[in-house]
Amino acid sequence: MSGGGLLVAGTTSDAGKSVVTAGICRWLVRQGVKVAPFKGQNMSLNSFVTREGAEIGRAQAMQAQAARVEPSALMNPVLLKPGSDRSSQVVLMGRPVGELSARGYHGGRQKTLFEPVVQCLEELRRTYDAVICEGAGSPAEINLRRTDIVNMGIARAARLPVLVVGDIDRGGVFAQFFGTTALLDAEDQKLVAGYLVNKFRGDVTLLEPGLEMLHGLTGRRTFGVLPYTHGLGIDEEDGLRVSLRGSVRESVVAPPVGEDVLRVAVCAVPLMSNFTDVDALAAEPGVVVRFVDRPEELTDADLVIVPGTRGTVRALEWLRARGLADALARRAADGRPVLGICGGYQLLGEHIDDEVESRAGAVTGLGLLPVRVRFAREKTLTRPSGQALGQPVEGYEIHHGVAEVLGGEPFLSDGHGHGLDGCRAGSVWGTHWHGSLESDGFRRAFLRVVAAAAGRRFVPAPDTSFAALREEQLDRLGDLIEEHADTDALLRLIEGGAPSGLPFIAPGAPALPGAPDAGTTPGAAQ
Repeated sequence: MSGGGLLVAGTTSDAGKSVVTAGICRWLVRQGVKVAPFKGQNMSLNSFVTREGAEIGRAQAMQAQAARVEPSALMNPVLLKPGSDRSSQVVLMGRPVGELSARGYHGGRQKTLFEPVVQCLEELRRTYDAVICEGAGSPAEINLRRTDIVNMGIARAARLPVLVVGDIDRGGVFAQFFGTTALLDAEDQKLVAGYLVNKFRGDVTLLEPGLEMLHGLTGRRTFGVLPYTHGLGIDEEDGLRVSLRGSVRESVVAPPVGEDVLRVAVCAVPLMSNFTDVDALAAEPGVVVRFVDRPEELTDADLVIVPGTRGTVRALEWLRARGLADALARRAADGRPVLGICGGYQLLGEHIDDEVESRAGAVTGLGLLPVRVRFAREKTLTRPSGQALGQPVEGYEIHHGVAEVLGGEPFLSDGHGHGLDGCRAGSVWGTHWHGSLESDGFRRAFLRVVAAAAGRRFVPAPDTSFAALREEQLDRLGDLIEEHADTDALLRLIEGGAPSGLPFIAPGAPALPGAPDAGTTPGAAQ
């Protein structure tokens, strides 16, 4: 196989595209195929920093891990980080290039990004045996087709076969499959090779008559039916569409090692970013992680986390308006643990000077840490490592805010007594490092300190490996594809493209002059 490819599209957002893409990558690499993931344009507040210092979506970093390759900016050339309902920061090849409204982006800027996106895909296809591409939203968003660079636009440019994933748990999956196909124009429909049902519960034989009727109506087969699977625990694209209040992160079902459980409350701040930071805590036996938005929900928590956010000043105002700021101050005064991560760390400080993110200027912070923050126009994107609580720790930084630490104790250091990031004042800790809790020794040491401060007889499990658990979850995704999809047919699709002679499904959208496709894009992959 050389330069094979597939676009995994979805009937809706959150249909399971990220999971299916990761599963196909893991299945392929286990067959000895050199494979890479790709998503031309991602909208997400959950991002990651590559070793080269490029910011990409965490879903693509997770898919790269599924493919057992190092993530790179080529795998997610355009990342949109929402700052409000109407504007986003545009990250191109891992670096921010500006802030645009949705109208400004779709009205012109998106077209200029199409060729770089195609070039990144071409480079990956020259390097890997196969590239599994993830779409965004639905390919049938006909209002956006003219400027599409992530669904049928990239499929047309690279002549990629398209597998459409539908979430049957939402209901109406047959209508979703048929309607998605029927809303595409004739040229786009030629690339839609078939369908994959996701999140099915029950006896699959009861579904088969419907799949046969769908084949008769569309001329397209269904490549598999994936069962509903609990506790996959992989990185999600973002939490913008999901109300997290009161929700519990799915975790390994295991009793505590000690006599007590440890309760962690995560403040569900607006524009929450990288809430996957708490997944390593949720993986610990006996640790219960909940997202909350009311002060009374902090009362019985042993640890409160203020997570990262794309809107530090906005999150600060939200905490004050809901009474959570006062609750955090009471916890600090009582010596009860609080941890701020990235934006959460910044707002726990004494002062914020922001002319970049919110343009609010001088703002008074919560004053729980002796820190002053100034927002710089240049974004910090690094992969630091050091020590904390006597244990090695690694992380990654994604922030505009620059913290000046004026007191307290060092939190993360270089191992020689010199602070690298963050600080501690009493029972309040803060750090810019995302992902630090994935370092097993540090996580256990931190939880022991928290348990002691909370008066809990909680003992961290001595052998929990977050990296090993993540590998197990990725193998489960590969198993889903191997056991419940027609892998021989998928392989033929990836190697040979969409079958010829697929019928047109009326009414179809009219062809759009100037829409990105192989005929209008210089250098498009053939």
